[in-house]
Amino acid sequence: MSFGQGGPSWGPGGNHTPDWAALADESAARSRRKKWLMIGGGALATAAIGAIVATAVISTNNNGGSTGSGKNASQLPGPADLPTDSAEPEPSFSTVAPPPPPDPKDYISDVKKDRAPISIDSFYPGKKLTMGDRVYAKGATHRTTNCAATTQGALGSILTNNGCDQVIRATYSRAGVAVTVGVAVFETEAQAKKAAQQASGGLASLSGAGVPTFCRGGSVCRRTANSYGRYAYFTIGGFTNGKNVTKADKNVFAVGDDLTNFTFRQIRHRGEVQASAAATAPTS
Repeated sequence: MSFGQGGPSWGPGGNHTPDWAALADESAARSRRKKWLMIGGGALATAAIGAIVATAVISTNNNGGSTGSGKNASQLPGPADLPTDSAEPEPSFSTVAPPPPPDPKDYISDVKKDRAPISIDSFYPGKKLTMGDRVYAKGATHRTTNCAATTQGALGSILTNNGCDQVIRATYSRAGVAVTVGVAVFETEAQAKKAAQQASGGLASLSGAGVPTFCRGGSVCRRTANSYGRYAYFTIGGFTNGKNVTKADKNVFAVGDDLTNFTFRQIRHRGEVQASAAATAPTS
């Protein structure tokens, strides 16, 4: 006989004595069911919490840096708080091209720019001239504004007609050969070039300071004429003993070429110095 589901069960014999063994088994079964219910409920709660945390993490990643909840999450900086390179100065470049460096020749082609002093020493300094392994002794020097007086033949009138301002001469000698070199100064490059192109006759040799008279009295000598900038320069060279110069006398040609090259370098250097000074001068 039973009193319904879950009620006490009576043992055989109808003495209304409880069947204690059956009651113990039912109690144990109920305890087991309760325990499984508790475990299952805890698992469901854990899963629910995990789903909430996962949702929070996903929301954090999808919300552009929302820090969500929690002590550590609130301390992490969002992208807006991270430092960027925008505060660093950016290089700037001028779109204006720098002016070209001054051309040295511009400063020796016109008297308006060629303002450096002109003197014998500025063209022919010292007491000797060394060109490679060749050393020349410096003889007499001369400077004058009477350009025609420094010439022989037609060169005097050519210099004068082209506006020559002055002539500087210097003589160098070596091993029985002497050469006089002369620089004629003009106001413009065009005047100097024309005088060199028209050159006829030649420069008058300059003796003295240990060099005897040479290239006078009809002896054959070598003559040259060149120009650079507003300067025309000439040479006359020969033997100090009056011997005529021939094409075979390479030593006479060598001395004349050395003096021609040296004079050109001196004129060019004059332009380089003035151009350099102009390039480094402060602008107002």
